[in-house]
Amino acid sequence: MTKKQERSDQDSPWKEILEAYLPQAIEFFFPETSALIDWNKPYEFLDKEFQQISRNAEQGRRYADKLVKVFAKKGGEIWLFIHLEVQGTSEDIFPQRMFTYNFRIFDRFGKPAISLAILCDTDPKWRPTVYSYNYPHTKLNFEFGIVKLLDYQNRWEELERSNNPFAIVVMAHLKTQATTKKPQERKNWKFQLIRRLYERGLQEKDIRNLYRFIDWVMLLPKPLEREFWQDFKAFEQEITMTYVTTGERIGYERGEQNLVLKQLKKRFGEISEDIQQVITELSIDQLESLGEALLDFTSVDDLINWLQQNQEQ
Repeated sequence: MTKKQERSDQDSPWKEILEAYLPQAIEFFFPETSALIDWNKPYEFLDKEFQQISRNAEQGRRYADKLVKVFAKKGGEIWLFIHLEVQGTSEDIFPQRMFTYNFRIFDRFGKPAISLAILCDTDPKWRPTVYSYNYPHTKLNFEFGIVKLLDYQNRWEELERSNNPFAIVVMAHLKTQATTKKPQERKNWKFQLIRRLYERGLQEKDIRNLYRFIDWVMLLPKPLEREFWQDFKAFEQEITMTYVTTGERIGYERGEQNLVLKQLKKRFGEISEDIQQVITELSIDQLESLGEALLDFTSVDDLINWLQQNQEQ
C-alpha cells in the first residue's frame, strides 16, 4: 500500500463514522452544543453548500469537514461546522482557517455556524481555540470549540464504561497511534476492540459500522492480518453469531473498492469524491462487475452512466 493510498483509506472511515453517528459524536465530544439540539428532528449534511465555500481552500491535506443543519430545542435551525484534523499534525494557520470557514458560511448563506474541531495530533501542547487581531479601531476575537483525542489516554476506564460508539472510535485511534512500529501489539488491540463490539451486544448495523472503522485505521502487515483472521474466525465459532462473518466480507469489499478506484484513477485521473462515495456503496457483486466493465470505458461519462444504471437495479 502506497502512502497516498493509506491517506485515502484513513480519510474515508472518519467521514463515514461521523455521518453514521453524528448525534452520538456531538454528545460525546461537545455535550454543551448537543444540549441545544433537538435530535428527534431530522438533520441534514450540507455537502453541496460546503463545497461552494471550500473550493479555494488548501488541497492535499487530510481533513474530514462536515457542514450540518440541525434544529434547536427552542425552535429554529442551527448550522454546525465540524472539522476533523485527520492528518494529526499541528499547524500555525489552523485558527485562521477555522475563522475563514466560519466567515465564508455566514457570508455565503447568511447563517452563523457553531465551529467545532476534533484534533487527532500527538502534540499535547497544541490547543488552538482562538483567532484574533487587535488594532486601535478594529479588533476580532473568534473562539471555536476543540476536543483533543490525546486527552482520552488518561480517561481509558471512562471509555471502557461508555456506551457511546465514539468511545470505541477514540480507543481505536489512540491504540493505532500507540502501536506505531509495534504490529504485534496492534494486532492484539485490534482483536480486543472488535471483540468488545460483540460482547457489548450491539446491533448488527453498529457492529458493521464500528468494525469497518477499526479495520481501516488499524492496518496490519499481511502475515499478521492473516493471523488476525484466524483468531477472529475462532471467536466467531465460539460465540455462534453467524452475522459476524460480515467482517470478512467487509475486508474483501475494501480490497475490491481500492482495486477499482486505483484502476479508474489510472485510466481517467483523479475521480471526484461524489463518484468515489457511490462506488463505496456498491455491493461486492457490483464491484466485481464494475471491475470488468471499466475495461471498456472510454471516458468518465461511461463510468457515470454505468453507476446510474446499476444503482437503479
